[in-house]
Amino acid sequence: MVRRYLSVISLAEARELVERSFPAIPGVVRVPVTTGAVGRITAGPIFARFSVPAIHLSAMDGIAVRSADTRGASEQHPVTLPVAVRVNTGNIVPPGYDAVVMIEDVWVEGETYTIRKPVSPWQHIRPVGEDIGESEMILPQGHRIRPQDVGALANYGVTEVAVKNVRAGLIPTGSELVPAGEMPPPGKVVESNTLMAAAVLEEAGVEAHRYAIVPDDYDRIRDAVRRGVAENDILFVSAGSSAGTRDYTADIVRDLGEVLAHGVAIKPGKPVIIGRIEGKPVIGLPGYPLAAATVLREIVLPFIARYGLSVPRPECVDARLTTSLHSDIGTDEFVLLSVGRIGDRWVAVPQSRGAGVQMSAVRANAYLQIPAQKEGVEAGETMSVRLTVPRAEAEEAVLITGSHDPALDYLADLIRPRDVDIHSTHVGSMGGVIALKKQECHAAPMHLLSPDGTYNIHYLERYLPGADLVLLCVAERQQGVMSRDGLTIDDLPGRTFINRQKGSGTRVLFDHVLTKRGIAPAAIPGYDREATTHLAVALAVRTGEADAGMGVYSAAKALGLAFVPVATERYELAIHRAMLDDPRIAALVETVSSEAFKRVLRDLGGYETGETGVLRGLRG
Repeated sequence: MVRRYLSVISLAEARELVERSFPAIPGVVRVPVTTGAVGRITAGPIFARFSVPAIHLSAMDGIAVRSADTRGASEQHPVTLPVAVRVNTGNIVPPGYDAVVMIEDVWVEGETYTIRKPVSPWQHIRPVGEDIGESEMILPQGHRIRPQDVGALANYGVTEVAVKNVRAGLIPTGSELVPAGEMPPPGKVVESNTLMAAAVLEEAGVEAHRYAIVPDDYDRIRDAVRRGVAENDILFVSAGSSAGTRDYTADIVRDLGEVLAHGVAIKPGKPVIIGRIEGKPVIGLPGYPLAAATVLREIVLPFIARYGLSVPRPECVDARLTTSLHSDIGTDEFVLLSVGRIGDRWVAVPQSRGAGVQMSAVRANAYLQIPAQKEGVEAGETMSVRLTVPRAEAEEAVLITGSHDPALDYLADLIRPRDVDIHSTHVGSMGGVIALKKQECHAAPMHLLSPDGTYNIHYLERYLPGADLVLLCVAERQQGVMSRDGLTIDDLPGRTFINRQKGSGTRVLFDHVLTKRGIAPAAIPGYDREATTHLAVALAVRTGEADAGMGVYSAAKALGLAFVPVATERYELAIHRAMLDDPRIAALVETVSSEAFKRVLRDLGGYETGETGVLRGLRG
């Protein structure tokens, strides 16, 4: 019998279900002020054990006096004090004295002190309790303890603090999993979901405990869940929430307690389970990483906030979307984005929407919610997006959209210390030209071969007539045939091939070479199969999915493939000239021109650096 989800509920219903089903009462633990207090939330008010200062102290280097003895002192009528005591800053002021005169204002003759102006009572004295009085409140309940609070707590006699505590257990399930740090054999994957989930929870102040991997065995998972419920306030079971033959989580939760919901109308993240065992919440996380992350962010963290813990609140900006996104009515969809500021507006470039593509989350600095009542959003539409980094960091983003080259990753690494964060999107050279025309990127990498044998300018003049542009040369690079056994262009008919996407410079070059050689694309099996990067082509060749592909030498070298050169081409970044005044773009130009970047290119192989860093203008 095919098992199905329970009736799928909406995201709003899921949040309301969790809120009404569980009281969210945190535990309380005591932690030392000296270790583990920073970032924790106080469970109650904290009071000073003693006054600071505990006795009157001098605030200056000078003499302690009786203020009444200084009355009438002036430049015309100096007063020699009958009694006074020499004190330094921080010294105890002896009983009977109620003021301190700075030593600069005292004339000292032997054991006598003369002054020429009066002082008021308690002048230059730190009285008892000036900083804080005994039993005075230092911090209220619900306060997130900061580094500056730790020093104050110690100074006021507090050695331990009572803080709110929520303990969460995370059980990874699946016979295909291996622990993080191990190289997975074929058919196995590294268990990373609970590692990510623990980090999300700990950032919010939850005490997270990861259990050992449990294989796909009903009884063993059941025993692990029973133990996890006993030892924690909240339990998460990673994977096993879908409807496959070895997805046991829902049945186990039902066996030990009750399933409140199985299936929420969110994408990614639909298979989530919300259950209750012994009155405690048990959440079944989907196995795909981005699906699990969505459940944590959209359902779990709002619930954690009800415990009074410190849940991050993302900042929102209004950004114009570069690409249309279709979405299913009735489902709240969350799309990861790379956002950057271009001029006075924000631009948002969607990342891959695959639930298993973890690099989308790594590359993204924002995300977008497409509401359940919308069929999608159109390119050019301005939407409110939520940042996943501080706004200042998002301001550092430089959007590079167009042709892929492995050197862009190294460029991003070299420029990062200059507070520039490169976000590359690989849509091919023509895709970059269109993005540049719409002013949806800062720079467009391209290598488009013109009919006259030159590169790039012909296409920019055609598609951006009149635009004031510059071209920054990254390098002249070798393109050729990558294979496992040294295939040439003439060997390709009848051999399986993997191509680059239409509009890419590599595809334009390949078609040009085929035409010159009189080879019909239909003679090459796989000609219509497309990849978006040189490394993706190289991987397909190395794994045997294809006999050959077209790409740059550095990708072939990185994966140990044979390479037969076909052409040397000019790989450049097209930039609106006005952008050169932007400090981020100025840093980009300087980094490309640097000797450090040229050394990287030479080490990668297949690049000529004689033109690297050269700017040439283009004005229609």
